[in-house]
Amino acid sequence: MRIEVENIKCGGCAGSIRKGLAALEGVDAVEVDIEGGVVEVEAADERRDEIMRKLASMGYPATGSVQGLKSAGAKARSYVSCAVGRMDKD
Repeated sequence: MRIEVENIKCGGCAGSIRKGLAALEGVDAVEVDIEGGVVEVEAADERRDEIMRKLASMGYPATGSVQGLKSAGAKARSYVSCAVGRMDKD
């Protein structure tokens, strides 16, 4: 399944997304297109809502799904995920 998301900025973000989604039951593979802001997930279609909730909780909401203050909170969470992803690589 293909999900367009907000706030993907770097390889650290991509690593956090891959790690977070891989921990979900039923997720077989995760690919992240940083430039395109797209997450490709190999999982059953009925897992889509759970995957989208996980992405949003990590600061990567589906494009167009968050507005106003919620968007600011999502961006803050994505910056934390970005920093954690970078630290994991060290």
